[in-house]
Parts: sequence; structure tokens; C-alpha cells
Amino acid sequence: MTEDAVHVVAVSGSLRAESYTRRGLEYALDAAGTAGASTDLLDLRTFDLPLFDADDDSAGDAPELTRRIGAADAILLGTPMYHGSYSSVLKTAIDYCGFDEFENKTVGLLAVSGGSFPIGALDHLRVVCRALDAWTLPHQAAIPNASSRFEGRDLVDADIRRRVETLGVRAVQFATIEPDPASFESRENVGAGAHSE
Repeated sequence: MTEDAVHVVAVSGSLRAESYTRRGLEYALDAAGTAGASTDLLDLRTFDLPLFDADDDSAGDAPELTRRIGAADAILLGTPMYHGSYSSVLKTAIDYCGFDEFENKTVGLLAVSGGSFPIGALDHLRVVCRALDAWTLPHQAAIPNASSRFEGRDLVDADIRRRVETLGVRAVQFATIEPDPASFESRENVGAGAHSE
């Protein structure tokens, strides 16, 4: 791997010990690595992240989290779908971030559900990324009915595995894309710059 290799960071928004979200992101990162990237999996189970308080935006392990996300050329966000949206632990992690970590970065999305397609979680993350002026990949990956798609740690559904792996490859391919001018949402999201309220 060269010094100028693309660096892809994945953030797993699940606290379950046997998380399908984490397993899915591992497949995406493996594909990114095969495509020539260096990779880093941020398992939020291992971070001390209190609920975000703008008066203390460097609480717990937030500096480590923002440093590692900030080092990324492309970011993969993975979440289980809870009540039609993404997880609270991922929301907290993103709340500690801002334009410094996301602006003009390529972001890929992966969502997992126990039932039908987790479209709500993907849509909601796309809105958040737009507010942070990130460039979100058109390709996204969903793992519905997750317990039936895995055997042990193996993602055995070939079509879904291909979509997940493609997410990792696309993150590498488009990591250096030149985004369009800032989104309207990002201009309104003044708190993302310095967490000022």
C-alpha cells in the first residue's frame, strides 16, 4: 500500500456483541482494502461517548473519534434500523463531528434490519450527510432480514454480499471526487462548524 492510498473509515452504529452491522462493514472494508485502500473500523462499543453536550464537545473519547474520522478520505456509516431510523449511538457519534470531519468527504451508507428493507435509516443518514456537506454515494447497501443472511460470521446471501462489497469499492473509487458547491442545508447548519448554539 502506498503512502497516498485512500483511507476508508467505517463507523459501526451498533452496540450488540454479535452485530450484523459490524459484520457487514467488515465485508465492505475488506473490499475497500482489496481495492487498494487502508481501512479503519470504529466500533462504537469501544468508545466512551456521553450524550452530546455542546458545552463539552470533547467529552470522553470524542477527540479520538473525531481524529480518526477526520483522517478519512471516505467514510462508511453503518447502522441497524431502530423505529424506522438510525441508531442513537451513531447519532451521538455524528453529533460530536462537524464539517471538519465530513465536509467534501465521500460517505457510503449501510443499514441492517431484522425485517424488511431499512430504507428509513438510509434516507435519514443521507439527510444528515447532506447537512454536513458530505458527498454521499448513490450506491447504498441494505441487509434486510439479517439473521437469515448470515451463517455465523459469514454473509451467505451472494447478492447482498455483492452490494456490500461494492459499497467498499465505490468508497475507494469516489474518495477523491470533487463535490458540487455546498448544499443549502450545510449553509444553514451553522452548528456543524464549531458546535455553537
